[in-house]
Amino acid sequence: MMDERGEEEEEEEEEEEAWLQLRPIEPLPSQCCGSGCSPCVFDLYHRELARWEEARASKDRSLLSGEESQSCPSKLNPETFLAFRISAVDRLTKDTYHVRFALPRNSRLGLRPGQHLILRGKVDDLEIQRAYTPISPANAEGYFEVLIKCYQTGLMSRYVESWSAGDTAFWRGPFGDFFYKPNQYGELLMLASGTGLAPMVPVLQSITDNAEDETFVTLVGCFKTFEGIYLKTFLQEQARFWNVRTFFVLSQENSPEQLPWSYREKTRFGRLAQDLIEELVGSCRRKPFALVCGSAEFTKDMARYLLCAGLAEDSCFLF
Repeated sequence: MMDERGEEEEEEEEEEEAWLQLRPIEPLPSQCCGSGCSPCVFDLYHRELARWEEARASKDRSLLSGEESQSCPSKLNPETFLAFRISAVDRLTKDTYHVRFALPRNSRLGLRPGQHLILRGKVDDLEIQRAYTPISPANAEGYFEVLIKCYQTGLMSRYVESWSAGDTAFWRGPFGDFFYKPNQYGELLMLASGTGLAPMVPVLQSITDNAEDETFVTLVGCFKTFEGIYLKTFLQEQARFWNVRTFFVLSQENSPEQLPWSYREKTRFGRLAQDLIEELVGSCRRKPFALVCGSAEFTKDMARYLLCAGLAEDSCFLF
């Protein structure tokens, strides 16, 4: 009897160990991109943990799968990372990359203009996640593109800088609460700093691609130098449309004579401050709806300047 009882206890211990090995692993802080996505990686963890506890209590491992069937395995999902092949990596500046990813069978990514994705990377066995907004048109077929700035001490930057054409990266999404509709606003005032230009690009292009959308757009891009301005050709092309104005603010230059003629009248030097915001709002044909994207400090400052310039809180969206 003692031997049988001992065998039973050993089997129970082995079964318990097997269940513990199936227990979801709590994410590290580095695995949260910090952009307020829903579901967050921690939301997914708690959901999987509840599923594991239910399966363990009923001793039914089939409950652990819990996956809904998908008619299209390549369709984006906010909860599941999907693999995308890198088809091109272009270095725009010393620290910024323009990356193109291939989509299967000339399919579309399925994002609305301004929505973003979460990229998963791994460096030194540490998983990290960051949010990036595709800059390709919402109707682009067979590809999507992102603009990524790398930082000297950034973990994700190390991962991105290791990319080359043919590699694979993992994304999930879409995320984002801004949903643009044609002619929804009489005029848009876009304030972007650095790669904060990214969410503005697909919104702007969706307007100029639609002959029935008569929204006026004033886009202000803030960069350190003229050489550091992203997507110059695209922005020049957009500025040719009757309803689009572009301006630039350069913080580390002060001589208009050093700029090409086409940029001199629409470039200011220093920082985007209250006086220029009031001038821009005053020059709009009607009260604009403002879109702001940049660093946390830039976004906070712009929100304050816009309120002082007479815009209501519900007339601004902060990416």
